[in-house]
Amino acid sequence: MKLNERGLLVVMSGPSGVGKGTIRKALFQMPENNFCYSVSMTTRKPRNGEINGVDYFFVSREEFEQNIHEGKLLEYAEFVGELYGTPLSYIEQKLSEGKEVIIEIEVQGALQVREKMPDAVFVFIVPPSKKELEERLHNRGTDNASTVAQRLAKAEREYPLAYKYDYIVVNDDVYNAADRIYAIIRAEHAKTERSIQKYTKLMEGKE
Repeated sequence: MKLNERGLLVVMSGPSGVGKGTIRKALFQMPENNFCYSVSMTTRKPRNGEINGVDYFFVSREEFEQNIHEGKLLEYAEFVGELYGTPLSYIEQKLSEGKEVIIEIEVQGALQVREKMPDAVFVFIVPPSKKELEERLHNRGTDNASTVAQRLAKAEREYPLAYKYDYIVVNDDVYNAADRIYAIIRAEHAKTERSIQKYTKLMEGKE
């Protein structure tokens, strides 16, 4: 029995190439998990096989900008002429259902989320070493040397921001890192600030 029945918003971020997506997939493979991936909103057209409400919420630019104006997005950014953002209503719905909502996001986006939802759980994922990160970026073969250099330079600017997070997890092994994050989520549910109201009702015989 969990004293805190509301789900947690778990924000995972860190330098490009650190393995955020791989860790997220490992988390979702864990038995008896209650995880939900945050579905983003975008103005770009659906690609072949993409489903509205599953891969993205596909909307017009006008609708997206209206959501910005009404403060309905947790965070947003523009890439290659298209807008991408995280709808607040979707997250709130899933949290109220008791789901653990996982957001995999870049550092700057995470800092936007921190301003709006400070009660979320923020996990900064780091590589075992700078050399290891450089090797991962080179070995994945998706970027040229110039782009890899840009990513490494960006990582250097992001490392000092780790103090803004609640936890730092080293991705030395994907499943070890996922286990640590799973343990963090379970511990966060037991925090007094999250469970004191339910505990008090139980002790008073009101539950």
